[in-house]
Amino acid sequence: MIHSIGLTEENELVYDFSIDEIHQQSFKWYWIDIENPDQYEEDLLHSFFHFHPLAIEDCLHGLQRPKLNYYNNFTFLAIHSLEQESLSSRELNIFLGMNYVVTFHYSTIPELKTARKRVFQQPTKWKNGHHFIVYQILDKIVDDYFPILYGIEDQLNEIEEALSPSTVHLSMDNVFEVRGDLLRLRRTIIPMSELLYRMLASARLEFKDHERAYFSDIYDHLLRLTEMLDFNRQLTSDIRDSQLSINSNQMNRIMMTLTIISSIFIPLTFIAGVYGMNFTHMPELNWHYGYTIALVVMAIIGVAMLLWFKQKGWLRLFKT
Repeated sequence: MIHSIGLTEENELVYDFSIDEIHQQSFKWYWIDIENPDQYEEDLLHSFFHFHPLAIEDCLHGLQRPKLNYYNNFTFLAIHSLEQESLSSRELNIFLGMNYVVTFHYSTIPELKTARKRVFQQPTKWKNGHHFIVYQILDKIVDDYFPILYGIEDQLNEIEEALSPSTVHLSMDNVFEVRGDLLRLRRTIIPMSELLYRMLASARLEFKDHERAYFSDIYDHLLRLTEMLDFNRQLTSDIRDSQLSINSNQMNRIMMTLTIISSIFIPLTFIAGVYGMNFTHMPELNWHYGYTIALVVMAIIGVAMLLWFKQKGWLRLFKT
């Protein structure tokens, strides 16, 4: 599917024109958007636009890291839009020429619809209308990164607030899932930041001062996103440390419980062991109240040890 929009030399905004009309009219600028192309539309990249074979290969094979390449008569950009729920990348390839923009993508990219609407509303805002188109595309795509990171930040705050011994295992699973999301975002945002930096530093694109200010604003947004990424990654590390601390504390309590129980039963086991020996001459075995006395002594020893543990403050460790 091909969407087209252009501004003629007479300042007439035209849209949905055919590819052949590009050579029949004189345009100040035009934008051709090729979405989910068929074989014929793929072939247009070479047969009609005569783009470099390496750039065409990048388009057709996909899975490109965000990148910026310069060719003789055009600039090639591969950028990534992100799906809000799954965080899967949707690749968008942009060919930027002297007075045109050609976008090429296999998946639907909602940000392009918004960018197209903005261009419709202000077709003559910039003298270099093709730069304005690229700005609107990049601006909308980068702006849509923010809700994703805000959602992750809220999720981490909820995990941190709900962190407790009873939920620690569930929380750890959630934290590892969030760290995976942050890693996927980082693989997109960092290269996008590098791409914008190269665009601003390039003399090939010939940005006007006011245009450079707008693209610098996008770069600032990407720097802020990078800071948010780093902050949230650190937050996941802090939560993970807290989870490990809770686990360690739980293990210490279990070990302390077992230690106290074992300590109480050591003297009781000793007494039971002594009088469980089958020697003939053990006078206490013939006592009428020997069994009762043994139980009372064991009880006294157990209570005495519990009181001693309480005095040492060990029993307070079990209070929540």
